[in-house]
Amino acid sequence: MTRHGTEVPGCLKWPRLIQGTLIARYKRFLADIRLRNGHIVTAHCPNSGSMLTCSEPGQTVYLSRHDNPKRKLKYTWEMIKMPTSLVGVNTLIPNRLARAAVVAEKIPCLSGFDRVRSEVKYGKNSRIDLLLERGDDRCFVEVKNCTLVIDGVVSFPDAVTSRGLKHLRELREEVRLGNRSVMFYLVQRMDAKRFTPADHIDPAYGRELRVALSEGVEILVYDVVLDLDGIRLNRPLPFEL
Repeated sequence: MTRHGTEVPGCLKWPRLIQGTLIARYKRFLADIRLRNGHIVTAHCPNSGSMLTCSEPGQTVYLSRHDNPKRKLKYTWEMIKMPTSLVGVNTLIPNRLARAAVVAEKIPCLSGFDRVRSEVKYGKNSRIDLLLERGDDRCFVEVKNCTLVIDGVVSFPDAVTSRGLKHLRELREEVRLGNRSVMFYLVQRMDAKRFTPADHIDPAYGRELRVALSEGVEILVYDVVLDLDGIRLNRPLPFEL
């Protein structure tokens, strides 16, 4: 995304995108896609979730192409065009976007830190997505990708997640140690009005999130603005637990 030809701080630009039509997503990480020239390619699907509400065959999708000889699949599925919004499906994007937004000080409650580090070891064999530091103050930020939206309500997770439970418990432990902990839900679409845990999919996660909030873990939910040029944070969304 640019403004009068100038890069906008905190935004991520897509690589050159190739349009196609989704035929099927299968084995979690594979998707068959028909390109506009009629050729059918198999693309890497960088998303381990169920992708409910954003993997419907027949929808327009956008791919990036990579010429790295070490890659088995040259195409990566980046976005899908659903009836009410473009949706980013690449789960690597939220961490990168959250980091860019923090560095650019686009998130008021996460501003003023001197150092931002990614994938720092903590807890029991885990890595925190972002560790923000200022002197002796530390803020642990776990970022989750959200794409499940029904009737304007975005929910997480879209599949049972034992890993997500582990992250919540480790964030609680950091609060007990005197650090800030933030659960950051990044909604990679533009049609959500509020957030709630997906109790109908993973009730254990919803219970653990409520406990974490009661013990001092902070919750942030942001949606995005995305188009065929790039993606940036948009606004905080309210949440209901």
